[in-house]
Amino acid sequence: MNERLGLISVSGMHVHDDRLAAPELHSPSLGLLTLAAVTPEDFDVRYLEMDAFDEAILRATAFDIVAISSFTAKASVMYAIADFYRARGVTVVLGGLHCTLLPREAAEHADAVVVGEGERLWPRALDDWRRGALQKVYRSLSLLDVDLARVPAPRYDLLEALRYSRIPVQTTRGCPLDCEFCAASKVFGAGYKMKPVELVVRDIRDARRHFADPFVALADDNTFVNKEWSRALVRALADEGVRWQTETDVTIADDPALLDLLAPSGCRQVSVGLESPRLESLQGIEKSNWKARFRDRHFRVVNELQRRGVSVKGCFIVGLDRDTPDIFEEIERFVRGSGLMEVQVTVLTPFPGTALYRRLAAEGRLLQKVFWDRCTLFDVNFVPARMSVAQLEQGLDYLMGALYSAAETRRRRRLVRERAPWFDRTEPVTP
Repeated sequence: MNERLGLISVSGMHVHDDRLAAPELHSPSLGLLTLAAVTPEDFDVRYLEMDAFDEAILRATAFDIVAISSFTAKASVMYAIADFYRARGVTVVLGGLHCTLLPREAAEHADAVVVGEGERLWPRALDDWRRGALQKVYRSLSLLDVDLARVPAPRYDLLEALRYSRIPVQTTRGCPLDCEFCAASKVFGAGYKMKPVELVVRDIRDARRHFADPFVALADDNTFVNKEWSRALVRALADEGVRWQTETDVTIADDPALLDLLAPSGCRQVSVGLESPRLESLQGIEKSNWKARFRDRHFRVVNELQRRGVSVKGCFIVGLDRDTPDIFEEIERFVRGSGLMEVQVTVLTPFPGTALYRRLAAEGRLLQKVFWDRCTLFDVNFVPARMSVAQLEQGLDYLMGALYSAAETRRRRRLVRERAPWFDRTEPVTP
């Protein structure tokens, strides 16, 4: 009988600040689906998603080995599931971003921990397990150890059809920027690599075999770094006739040829990490001060994309060291003045393993040493530099109310209708 493998994604998010109507995060785990693709064919593989520890569901499963991954905010749930299986003799392997950042912590709840990119490590771990020689830690040799040209298409067939409004497809990995707060940059460093365009097309076509009309979310940190490759990618997406969205930086505004290709290719939305409208607040986010030096692109990137019919989601962070209590109204004015169709506001979050966490810990500014369940991007976990914790919480509450009120939402939807001819009431613009 084939060995039974369970791939368990601990999903969802609970914001502790009940004043905030924070968005739900629900997307299949591209990492686990990719591990499934590199799993030997003689394994009996099942994919599960759980947003809480549910013993009844776990007791109904029958696995010989499980691989579990989670957001930091749900690490305790991941560990509870891992402990449940280990107590019953099931081998547990933990991996993903949180476990890569804190492998010693994860190892307390696992038979093995995969640190870094898993495509090369996972088959080796399974082979060792079958031979009774499973190691405690499997670690990438470098921060970008995997050749994306050799990675097979994710196992989209493991997903239940019609359950997701978006299907993730990865085209790049890493980011050349090294923002202090970014947990992904801790894993990948300043490394950046691109998947061959023909393999992106392969992945999309494979997803379409299981989902009739998927809305494709490019699961990248910064898609359009290499503009020549980006233009080739967008032309290929146009030939596939899919609707899609992604995220990138403000330099997309400097490439008119790429901008002109986006809307005709089916691009519906581009998220851009503006972080703050205040130049002073952008100082020191990363060592080269790249975000501050490109501050003059903020209005331009919004205008260049949206006048071509592509919705821009401007992403802002509050609680930066040079933020003062008037930053909230400043962000509100920028959103209205720029004509942004969509906006995302989160609170600065010192994720474990990041340079931000280390600095705030050294400065004695963390409210708790361990606060993983509050790493939701909406709960305050530190003492701000130029305002109180209460002022930061109240300001975020004010800004969420101002930007997501019924009237403001209607205003921005009117903007989409006016500038984006593809828009209709069923179009999934905002996650």
